[in-house]
Amino acid sequence: MNWLDWISTFVNDPAHRSGPDSIVHRVGEHLAFTGEALLWASLLAIPAGLLIGYTGRGAFAVTALAGTARALPTLGLVTLAVLLAKISDLTVLIPLVALAAPSLLVAAAEGVRGTDPQVRDAALGTGLTHRQVLFRVCLPAALPTLLAGLRTATVQVIATATVAAYVGLGGLGRYVIDGLATKNYPTTVGGALLVVLLAVGAQLLFAPLIRYSLPPGARAQRRSLTPKESL
Repeated sequence: MNWLDWISTFVNDPAHRSGPDSIVHRVGEHLAFTGEALLWASLLAIPAGLLIGYTGRGAFAVTALAGTARALPTLGLVTLAVLLAKISDLTVLIPLVALAAPSLLVAAAEGVRGTDPQVRDAALGTGLTHRQVLFRVCLPAALPTLLAGLRTATVQVIATATVAAYVGLGGLGRYVIDGLATKNYPTTVGGALLVVLLAVGAQLLFAPLIRYSLPPGARAQRRSLTPKESL
């Protein structure tokens, strides 16, 4: 049986069309884990990153901490969370938030740090407070970098949320883990393919957002550098 046959078997399985093991239900669970993890990571990391990027304090420590956090084994964090909090949504959210936060923290800090110092000084010279400069000047300039960090975090979380199945929770990981356990390879391949499609979909979703978050001048320059198709 080839890959196309496996995918066809997976899609046409009656159990995957309705009920708790349906594709729609599992995709919804996976997106719920992803969305909640990104929400908490954003609330924790983005304000801290903006403050660090604006003041310049703790930038080296943040970079080192972010690198260390990325190296943490997600499955190990899940196991630790099970021991501390037992099996619940929190068991999966803790490692997913830990995975997403570093990308958001670094993106927010680097985006604000990249703001032209002369523009910041000019804004302060017009009478704006530091808070107003941060949110009116630095944040819009940092938005493309911040969205790029959010894109990275989203793809990472989508790919890693499959660990929820290791502790008996839902999501697309159920197909992968259960399929491997029962040697049901169509289900395993189908679940893995859905994870890939979600990750690719996230990439495609963020591409225009990042492009249109660029300042008008930068967008025009980017278009001028794009090779024109020959007639």
